[in-house]
Amino acid sequence: MHALTILLPFLLCYAHVVASSVAAEPTGISFVPEEAYTLARTFDLDSPQSLFDVSSLRNEPDTPTFSLKTRPMMVYRPRSPEALQRARVRTLRGEPSEAVEWEEVQVMGPYIEDKHTLSQLARMTGNAYALPGQKNWYDIDVTWNASFPFGWEDSDDGFRGHVFLSPGNATVVLSIKGTTLPFQGPTSKKDKFNDNLLFSCCCARVDLSWTFSQVCGCYAKKWRCDEGCLNKALVEDSLFYNVGVNLVNDLIALYPTSTIWLVGHSLGGSLASLLGATFGLPVVTFEAPGERLAAHRLALPLPPSASVTHVYHNADPIPQGTCTGPLSLCAQGGYALETGCHLGKTIVFDTVGKLGWRVDVLTHRIKTVIVDMLEADVEDGWDSTEDGIQLDVPIAREEVDCMDCYKWEFGNYEDSQCAASTL
Repeated sequence: MHALTILLPFLLCYAHVVASSVAAEPTGISFVPEEAYTLARTFDLDSPQSLFDVSSLRNEPDTPTFSLKTRPMMVYRPRSPEALQRARVRTLRGEPSEAVEWEEVQVMGPYIEDKHTLSQLARMTGNAYALPGQKNWYDIDVTWNASFPFGWEDSDDGFRGHVFLSPGNATVVLSIKGTTLPFQGPTSKKDKFNDNLLFSCCCARVDLSWTFSQVCGCYAKKWRCDEGCLNKALVEDSLFYNVGVNLVNDLIALYPTSTIWLVGHSLGGSLASLLGATFGLPVVTFEAPGERLAAHRLALPLPPSASVTHVYHNADPIPQGTCTGPLSLCAQGGYALETGCHLGKTIVFDTVGKLGWRVDVLTHRIKTVIVDMLEADVEDGWDSTEDGIQLDVPIAREEVDCMDCYKWEFGNYEDSQCAASTL
C-alpha cells in the first residue's frame, strides 16, 4: 500500500447558460471566476479516500465572463466505477475478470466543431501550467480577469490542474497539466517518469540516463518485453493515473449531478483521456501521445465508445508516435514517446499543408497550438464537407488500422529483470 498526500488548490467558477438547447444545436455557457478551493487527498489503491477543503472564497461584483458552446452528446458510463476498478485489478493479478456493465447517458458536451470553443478549452488547458500573472498565463477572451488570485503550487507532486464549476453545479471542467521540461519546474522528473512508463514500448531504453535507474525492468533483450511485468509497473508506479482516479471520484462525490469535462495538453491530455474512459466523461485533448496501449496495459475496461476527442496537428511528431530514434529531440532528452494510437476520435490540423510548417517537436508547445493554429486565419478553411462547405475545424475521425510497437514481441519472459513486486 502506498500513501500519497497532496494539496491541489483549484479555481472553481460559476457559470450561467445563455441559450436553451434545441435538438443538437450548440448552446452557450458563460463562466465567471468566483471561489477557490483546496483538495487535500490521500492515495490508497484498494480503497481511495480524499477530501475537498475550502481554502478561500472571494465574491467580486461585475466579474467578467468567457463563453463556450455546448451540445447534447451520448457517453457510456460504468454502472459501478468500483466494479470497474475491481475488474481491472483482478485482470492485472491474473485472476478471472468480471464483466463491466455500461449505461448510455446523454450529457451536454463541448461543441468541438466550433473553433472558438476549442481555442478557449486550449487556453484553459495551457493555464494548467501557470498561475495568473505569470508570463505563460493565457487570457480567456478579452474580458477575462487574469489577475484573480487562484491556482496552486506543489513542489513534491506533478499532478496539477485547475477546476471550473458552473452555477447550480451544472458543469465542471478539469484541466490537467502536461509535461514540464527538465530544469523548468519541480514536477519535471515525475512528468518524465510517467511519460516514459505510459508511452514507451518497453521501459524507455533511450539513453544513458536510464542505465542504472530504469523506468522498469521488463526488457528481455532482442526486441522482447515482459508484458506482465509492464502491467505491474504501470499499476504500482504510474501514480498520475491513480491520483487522477481519486480526483475525479472526489469531483463526482462532491457534485453528483454535474456534467464533468476533462481537458489536457500532452501528458495531461493522455491522462484526461484515460480518466474519461474510466468514468465515461467528455474529453478534449491537445497534442496528446497515443494512450490506447497504456489503457490496455492498465487493464482498463473500455466502453463501447469513448467520448474522447484528440486535437493535434501533423507537424508535431509526438501525438503521431514518430518522435523516436537516436537522433530525435525526444530521445536526446531521454523521452521514449513511441505510441501514436488514440482512444475516441481525432481532429488533425494539416499545418504542414495549410501553413507550410515543417515537422518539428517544437511545434508541440501549447502556445503554438493556441496562437499559431487554433486562432490562425486559414484560407479556404481547415477541412470541407462532401458538399464542399469549408470548415473552421477539421472533421473528427476514428483512427483506422493503427498499430503501436510493431517491432516488439510481448509475452512472459524469464530473462527480463522485472523488479515489480506482486500485486
